[in-house]
Amino acid sequence: MKSDILVCSAWRDEHERPRYTLAETCPACGAEAVNSAPAPFSPEDNYGKYRRALKRRRRD
Repeated sequence: MKSDILVCSAWRDEHERPRYTLAETCPACGAEAVNSAPAPFSPEDNYGKYRRALKRRRRD
């Protein structure tokens, strides 16, 4: 799943704080813009079973 909001890939070197954009490149420095959101699922999710159990408990 790709987010529409992108962040400058060079923000740590070029900017004081993250620069968010909807364009494919950073409007301030011209660097490539990358997906700003972390992946929603990781196969190594050690706490997934606890989160799912809590979600089921709240639904009931």
